[in-house]
Amino acid sequence: IDAPAPGVLRCAMSNPPAHTLVAAEVAELAAFVAGAEAREDVRVVVFTGGGEGVFIRHYEVGELAVASERRQAAAASAEDAAPPAAGAAALHPLNRLTLAMQQARFVTLAAMNGNAAGGGLEFALGCDFRLLADGDYRIGLPETGVGIIPGAGGTVRFARLLGVARALDLVLHGTLLTPTQAHRLGLVHGLVPDGEFAAGVLDYACRLAGRAPIALAAAKEAIYRGAEGSLEAGLGIEQALFGRCMASRDAAVALRRMAHRGDRGAPEWQGR
Repeated sequence: IDAPAPGVLRCAMSNPPAHTLVAAEVAELAAFVAGAEAREDVRVVVFTGGGEGVFIRHYEVGELAVASERRQAAAASAEDAAPPAAGAAALHPLNRLTLAMQQARFVTLAAMNGNAAGGGLEFALGCDFRLLADGDYRIGLPETGVGIIPGAGGTVRFARLLGVARALDLVLHGTLLTPTQAHRLGLVHGLVPDGEFAAGVLDYACRLAGRAPIALAAAKEAIYRGAEGSLEAGLGIEQALFGRCMASRDAAVALRRMAHRGDRGAPEWQGR
């Protein structure tokens, strides 16, 4: 974890040699996100892979195999007759982590420095932005090839990002995409040349961190919450968050400076 620029916090995820995602790492990431949320100086959090050419390879198959065997045994017992739990508390820790990232006031950026499949891509889909290294890499959701489906938001987020027809095609076939294909579909926001990846990601993060923090948080909340309900409900959410921004010192100063057309200097955001 480091802070390469003002307002930017970077987390490199590393689990050698395979660089798969495991339960202990999910817990560590959840604690990291909670800690970042408590810091007023953090505006953008960048997640990247600590392995060469690997963002997160996939969720650890060994852990999934153990969970599958336990569920198979439970299904043969009377205990399995109880109805499954419902609500947020019943969600897998990885789902709770990506929800916390979505609800965080800071912006999250998946700096995908290489391959990402299954749970690795699902983690990236839980970030607000995704940049992918433009190299010989593949990303996708291949779970149907091992008898399961994406279990940490992959089906839902693919359908929301790409539409139902495209999600069905990619998930049921377990397609792995090249960086160019992923970009054309809109799964990633941009491609960065391999040799310029670190610098390109930092420039992208700094441009976001240089914007008004109250407005960034409000816009993020308005978009996510507004997309979940009716147009009328979304307009009400947006209006309330617009009011929150208008009541900030940052907005008052920036708007007044803009009204005086001769003052074109960049505002110094205070976050209040």
